[in-house]
Amino acid sequence: MRLHYQYQTHSTTSEKTLVFIHGLFGSLSNLGMLARALQQDYATLQIDVRNHGLSPHADQHDYDVLAQDILETLDYLNIENFSVIGHSMGGKTAMRLAAVAPERIEKLVVLDITPIASADYHHNEIFQALIAVENAQVTTRQQATIIMQQYIDEMMVIQFLLKSFHQGQWLFNVAALKQHYSDILAWKTQCAWNKPCLFLRGGNSDYLATPEHFAAVYSQFPAAEIQLIEGAGHWLHGEKPQQVLSEIQRYLMQK
Repeated sequence: MRLHYQYQTHSTTSEKTLVFIHGLFGSLSNLGMLARALQQDYATLQIDVRNHGLSPHADQHDYDVLAQDILETLDYLNIENFSVIGHSMGGKTAMRLAAVAPERIEKLVVLDITPIASADYHHNEIFQALIAVENAQVTTRQQATIIMQQYIDEMMVIQFLLKSFHQGQWLFNVAALKQHYSDILAWKTQCAWNKPCLFLRGGNSDYLATPEHFAAVYSQFPAAEIQLIEGAGHWLHGEKPQQVLSEIQRYLMQK
């Protein structure tokens, strides 16, 4: 599947490409701050993964097809080698890319996710809210907000989700994501990527926090570096953008 994307390039043959992959219920704009900050030195490719944003919808949704979609899009753009930065579900997609196309990836950055089957992160309330908005057939974000507040306590989460509410429709495929939620939590790959890579974890997040998590990273990515972003939760790049950017820039500059 060819995905919707934004590609910024300086048209130089030696330019390196960074691919940005967002997480569940997101879109290509989610990592936009990082992409914009790095555009001076790199070509940047921001992608809407399938069933999100302006990319096509499909019944299937797992890390095999998510990775394959990205490779097909890169092939369409004639990008052979690239580095990848992925958050949460996008981080797992990035790790899957490292397993299926290791020779094409130069650098790998994973934001606050672990290469294991994840615990249920209590998205049931979110799915209930999204479906309630669909069933109510409301057309404005204000109307949608009132409905969603019956299911979701955090206004920040509601505002994040509403970024994908357009003309009375969710841009993501709610039915497919709900059906394949267990595939999103799953991790069936046993990667063995030996190049240096960077894992960033939020100090207030439990997605990459336990000895089991660290062991899973080092067993599949033996040359991994795990860095803590203090005072940040799962959305570390939104909460502590400068610290995250500094760590990524430092890593990217390594030989």
